Amino acid sequence: MPAEPASLIAAYAVGDALADAVGERAWLAAMVEVEAALCRAAARVGLASAAVATAVTDACAVAAADPSVLDPDAIRAASLDGGNPVIPFVAALRAHVRATAGAEAADHVHRGPTSQDVLDSAMVLVVRRAGAVVAAELARAAGAAVALAERERATVMLARTLLQPALPTTFGAVCAGWAVALVGVRDELRRTVTTLPAQLGGAAGTLAAFGDAGPAMIDAFASELGLAAPVVPWHADRHRVVLAASALAAAAGTCEKVAADIGLLAQGEVAEVRAGTGGSSAMPHKRNPVGVIPVRAAARRAAALAGAFPAAMAHEHQRALGLWQLEWQTMADLLAATGAAAAHLADLVAGLDVDRDRMAANLADQRGLVLAEAVTEHLARTGTPRSEARRLVEDAAGAVAERGTTLADELRRLGADTATVDVARDPAAYVGAADTFVDRAVTAHREMTPWDLA
Repeated sequence: MPAEPASLIAAYAVGDALADAVGERAWLAAMVEVEAALCRAAARVGLASAAVATAVTDACAVAAADPSVLDPDAIRAASLDGGNPVIPFVAALRAHVRATAGAEAADHVHRGPTSQDVLDSAMVLVVRRAGAVVAAELARAAGAAVALAERERATVMLARTLLQPALPTTFGAVCAGWAVALVGVRDELRRTVTTLPAQLGGAAGTLAAFGDAGPAMIDAFASELGLAAPVVPWHADRHRVVLAASALAAAAGTCEKVAADIGLLAQGEVAEVRAGTGGSSAMPHKRNPVGVIPVRAAARRAAALAGAFPAAMAHEHQRALGLWQLEWQTMADLLAATGAAAAHLADLVAGLDVDRDRMAANLADQRGLVLAEAVTEHLARTGTPRSEARRLVEDAAGAVAERGTTLADELRRLGADTATVDVARDPAAYVGAADTFVDRAVTAHREMTPWDLA
């Protein structure tokens, strides 16, 4: 199935590597690879000769490499007649094998499987290979966040909860959280995708066409593709596909979370970062955070696409009518959308312009109120009963709003000692384990699980 073509109105661009990995040619090549692996597996279990397996494999290699051998337009046009593209694909591949390797070799093409075996196994190959491209973009985004976390570990800023000022934190700690989340979804994607098994069940999931060699055949076939062998065929059990889609959706959603944070930090009233200099067609003064746009657009599309998979999980009986067929294009588009979100996020984070002065100014504008918890904890640790400490701080905080003063001023007025007043003046002293969390993020990124497709 083709990836989405380039479009004037597309909100995001898919990189060449990912476009190739999910495009029509990638699916055709994977289907060819499946058919070659079936022939080699048949030879391994005594259902075909080694010479036939070699001839079919060689002919398939030519078909995969030469775009003129398999005409995607003709295969696509004929696919509706059988409900999937495998029937015309096999006819074209068999004709090519017959012309190049002889009738005996052609007779062994697609012997025993069903169309869904070919498409499911091809989809697993496409998801693994395209998933590796998506994972590389997630790793790049995580690396950009880690670099920013290290650079900004001492930059104190407002933490915000429920969209309101909360406590001091550091921008380094914020970026560390982004990085660890990106590492986490990248590793979850790897775990999910690299354990997807091959599919081989024959017409009704019994492998009856292979006789007594059925169980050995499924193991040999999976081995030839470098995939896990399933315990039983999974034609109507789609939980693995749903988990792969969910892992992609989680990755896209994590990318959007980071982009949304950046968009909020970039809005005019906050202005703590700059994320692009996009203008407006109507308002010449505007400098929009356009770097956020393609991330969020791609991520929202990924979420919608991923929802199709659990919604279509209940496949009827041994093989479904129309449900597995919806997965091919949807999965290709989901991979493309998630990869685009990750790639655009990596660029966004790497190019982020941080305004440390504005962060400090926004923190100062709180007039010490974000240190109310710090003062309460200090008083409780130094002998003031907690209820009394809380009452004192509440009285001081209430007066700040009425009198236009600072928390330190009001604490002094209410008789607090110098040490307590100093706590209300130093947000940098109340960022907790922020620095340690930056170090942990660096370690998590460094120890990210390698993506091994071998």
